[in-house]
Amino acid sequence: MELRHLRYFVALAEYLSFTRAAQRVHVTQSTLSHQIRQLEEELGQTLFDRIGRKVVTTEAGELFLGFATRALQEVDHGIATLKPSSRGLSGQVRIGTTHTFNIGLIPECVALFLIRHPGVQVRVEELPADQIGERLQARELDIGIAYRPTGPTELWFEPLYNEEMVLAVSDTHPLAGRKRIRMVELHEQRLVLMPGYFSTRAMLDECFKASGAVPVVVAEMSTIAPMLGLVLRMPIGAIVAINAVPAGISGLQMIPIESPTPIRTPGLLWRQQSQRAAAVQSFAVIVRKTALGNSLRQAGP
Repeated sequence: MELRHLRYFVALAEYLSFTRAAQRVHVTQSTLSHQIRQLEEELGQTLFDRIGRKVVTTEAGELFLGFATRALQEVDHGIATLKPSSRGLSGQVRIGTTHTFNIGLIPECVALFLIRHPGVQVRVEELPADQIGERLQARELDIGIAYRPTGPTELWFEPLYNEEMVLAVSDTHPLAGRKRIRMVELHEQRLVLMPGYFSTRAMLDECFKASGAVPVVVAEMSTIAPMLGLVLRMPIGAIVAINAVPAGISGLQMIPIESPTPIRTPGLLWRQQSQRAAAVQSFAVIVRKTALGNSLRQAGP
């Protein structure tokens, strides 16, 4: 099925005359008739009844008309948006994101987006992951950016990449200088971690259990910056995602963890079967490309 088949079908359904419909789409009547037959053969349904010189839509034709019309409207809207003469995208993009992504990824993506689409208003809210889900379901957000949900959800999660978590220690910590560390070696190590209501903490607890390690959790903090601040002031460690560490912090070392390696999956959260505005889709494209580029740079050569 080609786009012209839909245009010819909609024109004939509108005019119910091969002569007038052919004039509308600038083809001969024979060409129009041939294209309509091709479409009917592909669908396996008769779309029009020819009664003498009159043309009427069949029941199948009436049902198909709504879908074909909406499809053409979407295509035409997309073409108009991409034309150089177009005024560009407009409207609003409402984003819900967790603290980790609001540090670097979101500002980078919003900046790129607004340079390309200055006519769009962007609203970013930093929220816990569960609230992002609730606000999406309530249609108060257009897109969410968070880690993969651990429990059942009615939202659709689109993974962006996988990221390994590392042990952050100060330059003066006894483990400083290590190239790698096994999870079991964190047994009885003094750590600052996120509280238990975070999905990341639940994942780390599973890794500790699998390795037989029981760390000494001396403090719990809900954001990365104070965790790292504490690490710089005391001989303790923190387990964090590498891209959650702000650039330019001196005195810290990041040690990869193995056996097992704690891994989180960042991604986009969407309402299922929900129509997305062009501005929202455009922003999602920028997030995908930026996140992938960042993950490849962190992976190195």
